[in-house]
Amino acid sequence: MNLFTFEDMKKINRNTLGNFVPLELFRSIRLIGMYQGLPMRGKNTTITVGRKIGESMNASSLEEVLGLFEQLKIGIPHIIEQNENEIHIAVEDCFCEGLPVHVGNMVCDLEGAILEGALANIYDGKIHVQEVKCNVNGDKNCEYKITFIK
Repeated sequence: MNLFTFEDMKKINRNTLGNFVPLELFRSIRLIGMYQGLPMRGKNTTITVGRKIGESMNASSLEEVLGLFEQLKIGIPHIIEQNENEIHIAVEDCFCEGLPVHVGNMVCDLEGAILEGALANIYDGKIHVQEVKCNVNGDKNCEYKITFIK
């Protein structure tokens, strides 16, 4: 049973504070609360949550998913390579940009799972998304490799 959907999340009635929360609050929830506070750096939780969010977006194309990514201010995605087996996406202006570099750490698994959940609806679940670069790791952009499962 789904208590809430992505469409429900758009129903905002905060007359004084509006529909935005500071990025530092989101970062704190993700990186202090989940990444540092949960076992396995919260990876199981963020992947489950991200997939569920992506699935509820009901996008019908890759372009629509990428547009939602930017519209929701998750980041600005660009396809940097695409063939029949995979798509490689770079995300500029990701939520983690500007954080201290911690080599060996990639923290944007939630965003990758959102991509996977949204694209699974389009490609009948026959995809896998992996974060391959991250600003926190010292990379220029966060990047994801989307592999089609045959």
